[in-house]
Amino acid sequence: MSATIGIPREVFPGEKRVATVPDVVEKLIKLGFQVKVETGAGDAANFADDTYRAAGAQVVGSAAELWSGSDIVFKVRPPTSAEVGLLREGGTLIGFVWPAQNPELMQQLAARKATVLAIDSLPRQLSRAQKMDALTSMAGISGYRAVIEAANAFGRFFNGQVTAAGKIPPAKVFIAGAGVAGLAAIGTAANLGAIVRANDTRAEVADQVVSLGGEFVKVDYEEEGSGGGGYAKVMSEGFQQAQREMYATQAREVDIIITTALIPGKPAPKLITADMVKTMKPGSVIVDMAAEQGGNCELTEPGQAVVKHGVTIIGYTDLASRLAKQSSTLYGNNLLRLAEELCKTKDGVIDVNMEDDAIRGLTVIKEGTVTWPPPPPKLPAAAPQAAKPAAPPPAPKGHGHGAGEPMSATGLAVVFGLGALAFWFVGAHAPAAFLSHFTVFILACFVGYMVIWNVTPSLHTPLMSVTNAISSIIAIGALIQIAPPESGTGGRPDEWIRWLAVVGIALTTINMFGGFAVTRRMLAMFRK
Repeated sequence: MSATIGIPREVFPGEKRVATVPDVVEKLIKLGFQVKVETGAGDAANFADDTYRAAGAQVVGSAAELWSGSDIVFKVRPPTSAEVGLLREGGTLIGFVWPAQNPELMQQLAARKATVLAIDSLPRQLSRAQKMDALTSMAGISGYRAVIEAANAFGRFFNGQVTAAGKIPPAKVFIAGAGVAGLAAIGTAANLGAIVRANDTRAEVADQVVSLGGEFVKVDYEEEGSGGGGYAKVMSEGFQQAQREMYATQAREVDIIITTALIPGKPAPKLITADMVKTMKPGSVIVDMAAEQGGNCELTEPGQAVVKHGVTIIGYTDLASRLAKQSSTLYGNNLLRLAEELCKTKDGVIDVNMEDDAIRGLTVIKEGTVTWPPPPPKLPAAAPQAAKPAAPPPAPKGHGHGAGEPMSATGLAVVFGLGALAFWFVGAHAPAAFLSHFTVFILACFVGYMVIWNVTPSLHTPLMSVTNAISSIIAIGALIQIAPPESGTGGRPDEWIRWLAVVGIALTTINMFGGFAVTRRMLAMFRK
């Protein structure tokens, strides 16, 4: 019998997201599930009950009815104690749980003999898990929203302008941490016209920062900061001291600071001290994206926007919820991909396969037994590198040429001599008419080569450029065959040659215009 998926209304104060959206409901039903939605669950994200009904879901009137009548419950925030009490014994819960931070919740869920899949425990280093990675989805939205909140509090343009009323300098934005949220913030701030600087303990993200329009600010201290699962690691005291000096310099220079530094299961590191805040320009803004775990700024008040020492410090803990419709849609898609992995038979029955590394990492409780933390996932072993063949000994000078080396003068003379001998042989034994056509053929090959291979390709479209050049030569030849001959040349060409030329012109025209159309579309993909 197919399982029923329940979507309750989120009860966490200020939470506007919902665990699935009407478009995803239709796809869950195609997987064989039945879907129930608590009335009003999507109202804050602008998804009315009628849209869920139209998608095939059943809308129920109370939380108790929904929880008791659902085999599987999709949630955004971790459930409250009251919600755990409503969960059907032996049921399945899927959503954010944060097992390291909520040991009491884990015990309560285990007591209900529940199976719990914590979307925040997904092993993100597995490439096949990316489609289920809700942390990345929510972090990208939060990074974008952080810049919007900063712009709202800043009170000035981000981009520089020269107007009749005066010159407006561009805003300077510093972003601490270039993970998913940091990169989203860098791209958004750069697109708004700000001068963007960023720092991260992982040196490999420097190229990503630059590619998004930012400047990577390096700490004057050599230490690698990459940790497991795509997160940064806790750095040494020497590095942290050098990092604080760099942050102090940036605080004096920039207008906006956005901090994103957070390692799951650990308190947020304090990057911006009260003394740094005092040195910032009046009217500056700090957006602390780690506020829910204590904040990266010493003066952050979680959930609040406060002004201290003339600096607005934003510590909102619901940045993703402030774009509820977008974040609900992405989160719903993440859970859909997880449902597809759990129900590969598309019969509405899930299989929590503990042999699957991705599912094993997600499963923190299996039928009442706590299975968290999971063992490290078995990453595929690197393919052994084939032994490099020994380099061939260099050829002596004057005897041939190696790969990439120009042909020697002797070799070039031999090639030209053989070519001239072959040409003389053809001329001595072939009819005069053949020799004339053969000469034109050789010249056409040479001219065609020079024309085609000197065409400059646009971006990644060399094939289009070459085929257009070839088509133009074909079109010229066909036009010559169609054109009436000069007087005294023996009359018009045969009819079948004329019609072949017409067909050739038609096909080359289609190819040329199609090539230019495809090239324009590819170029348009790279334009804003």
